[in-house]
Amino acid sequence: MQVAVLGATGTAGARTLAQLRGRGIAATGLSRASGVDLLTGAGLHEALAEADAVIDASQPLPSDGGSGMREALAAATRNVVRACADQNVGHLVFLSILGIHDPRLAGFEYYAGKRDQEAELADSPVPVTLVKTTQWHEFATNPFAVSFGADEVAVQDWLVQPVAADSVAGTLADAAVGDPDTATRRIAGPEVLRLPELTERVLARTGDPRPVRSVPADPVALGEGALLAGDDAEILPPDVPTWLAGASG
Repeated sequence: MQVAVLGATGTAGARTLAQLRGRGIAATGLSRASGVDLLTGAGLHEALAEADAVIDASQPLPSDGGSGMREALAAATRNVVRACADQNVGHLVFLSILGIHDPRLAGFEYYAGKRDQEAELADSPVPVTLVKTTQWHEFATNPFAVSFGADEVAVQDWLVQPVAADSVAGTLADAAVGDPDTATRRIAGPEVLRLPELTERVLARTGDPRPVRSVPADPVALGEGALLAGDDAEILPPDVPTWLAGASG
């Protein structure tokens, strides 16, 4: 079996690629660095020529990181679906986010783009398994919500239920080697906490002395539980203390 991993240099993609190879599965990592551009489709068809399954763990944002974000995400997914169909790929595993369909987040452009991606997948001629997760432990330092200054770290007051990226990667790898599943897989971590607390604990673990300052969540719903998992989610270890104990400096 040959599995192609899109976004293979990212947090989830790199871990997924490593886990597949650790299981003895032939896996190829694809990214802009390897000549594959999901936004334009350049190099994508050729790269999927031998793939039996594709895992899309990418985050194909515009080069300026902002303008046209929603359109870029949808266009990238169209390119992936088209290339998979043209190359007769048997299974597309797609990574998305829990909570993005909450109406309170309708104006949040990145999540609107993720919703558009899921809509593109709904019409895919290629069998799709959708894996949706809460934020990851690693989100504690993500610039989407965390701003590092010289003397302090400002963190939006999101309410999160973080799951480890390694656990996400394991789920993606499991899905790719299994049969396509029309039922969405939803996964989350075991602990609910405020993002500033998570960031503070990560900084303490790494020896960063800068204080954390909590700032209001934007949109407000991000601090009101919009991103928490429902009762249908699978809860995966580790919890935050266990993850921190195993994290490298």
